[in-house]
Amino acid sequence: MDKIRIAIVVSEFNKEITYKMLDLAKEYTYKQNDVTLRYVCYVSGCYDMPLIINELLKRRDVDAVITLGAIIKGETKHDELIANSVAKSFIDLSLKYCKPVILGISGPDITLQQARDRVEIISSRTVFAAVSMARRLKKLKMQRSGLSRSTKVIV
Repeated sequence: MDKIRIAIVVSEFNKEITYKMLDLAKEYTYKQNDVTLRYVCYVSGCYDMPLIINELLKRRDVDAVITLGAIIKGETKHDELIANSVAKSFIDLSLKYCKPVILGISGPDITLQQARDRVEIISSRTVFAAVSMARRLKKLKMQRSGLSRSTKVIV
């Protein structure tokens, strides 16, 4: 099977968190022989991600997009509004292009310390999810095209 080609979109807002997430995600990506990191795109904040993701998903050299961000609780419910809007747009884009968009955003309703505590787990899980989903989709497409006669269980 071909290499899995991923892109990462990272928020510059709360960069003391998100840049650590990016460093770890890149490290996890580079440790895998059959994965290549094609693009790293920076955006101002999580709310700005969908536009860049849309452009990345149009590209033939991108199999999955990982998002990295931290939406910290403030004095209002602004964090909930942003998180809900962004998550919905990721689902819509994933379905539109039939490519995974992996939610690697901590929050809403978390403190700065809780976001710090989740840096490593979010970074590793997003890479794992992007790679495994892209592989599964490729297998399904191969089976649909008749190129594969293997068992119909996709893992």
